[in-house]
Amino acid sequence: MNKQILFQLFALVTSIAIAQNQRAEGKIIENFGTTFIIDNPDIKTNTTANFKVIFDVSTTSSKNNVINKNIVTAARFLNMHANEGMELKQLKVAITIHGAAWKDVLTDAEYKKKFGVVNPNSKLIKELNKAGADIIICGQTASFREMNRQAVVPEVKFALSAMTALIQYQNKGYTFIKF
Repeated sequence: MNKQILFQLFALVTSIAIAQNQRAEGKIIENFGTTFIIDNPDIKTNTTANFKVIFDVSTTSSKNNVINKNIVTAARFLNMHANEGMELKQLKVAITIHGAAWKDVLTDAEYKKKFGVVNPNSKLIKELNKAGADIIICGQTASFREMNRQAVVPEVKFALSAMTALIQYQNKGYTFIKF
């Protein structure tokens, strides 16, 4: 094979690979939650339905300057369904935060005081809240960690416990997803 044919073959294979892995920027959460476009999926998204989900987040990044990928999942959930044609009013999201994820809801000032960097999650939390998501800190975790409302991003809601919030949201028809 000559070099030109090899180059053309390489270009074709590369363009097919890129086409199969096209990314879509978020329509709802613009700065977080990039998704992949899935052409002609076998299981079609019911774009006339209403989706209500509560994500249970109890783990965090091992590095203090890295965003919690499990919180980003909520942004991906909103963005991928909006990219399929669903409207924000059809998508209800809540997130319970507890366990090791407690630090992810600290204000930038508190996070910097404890970890030496600005909270990499605070902007995402604000954008999720702006899109209507409920971000809920477990009151038991917050009390154990001696966190008061001033130490937590203002968009975060306090619950008696993550367990209580999970039960109440599931009773309102939210589907539970654990990370």
